[in-house]
Amino acid sequence: MKRKLSDGFFVDGRPLPDPDVDVNVTENDLDGEDSGRDEAGFMHRQVLRFGVKTWEFVYAVLDAEDYLYIQSLLQGKAEFKFTYKTSDGSSATTRAYSSKRSITLRNYATGEYKNLKFNIIEC
Repeated sequence: MKRKLSDGFFVDGRPLPDPDVDVNVTENDLDGEDSGRDEAGFMHRQVLRFGVKTWEFVYAVLDAEDYLYIQSLLQGKAEFKFTYKTSDGSSATTRAYSSKRSITLRNYATGEYKNLKFNIIEC
C-alpha cells in the first residue's frame, strides 16, 4: 500500500486510507412521506430525522492494493460501523452505508486506478 492509513475514519474498526482532499461532510434532514406543499404553496414538513450526515471521499490515484483494500471495507455490506473524528477532536461511531462508488481504471499495465469517489451515509 502506498497510502498512509487515516487516524480519523474507520469502517468496522479498520482505517480508511487518507483521502487526497478534505472530506466534505453534509447534513440533510430526512422528511416523511406526508411532507410537502399544500394547494396554497405552504410547506408542511414531517421531519423524521434532523442532520443525517454524508461524508464524501475522493482519491485521485490509487495502486491496486489500496483500491482492493477500500473495496474490502465497503463492498457487499448492507451497513457497517463508521467511526469519525468530530469537530472537537473526539470520536463518534454511527451505523452507515455506502451505496455508490465510481472509479476509472487508469493503466492496465500498472494496475493504477484514478478518480475513486464514494459517499458514506449515516443510517
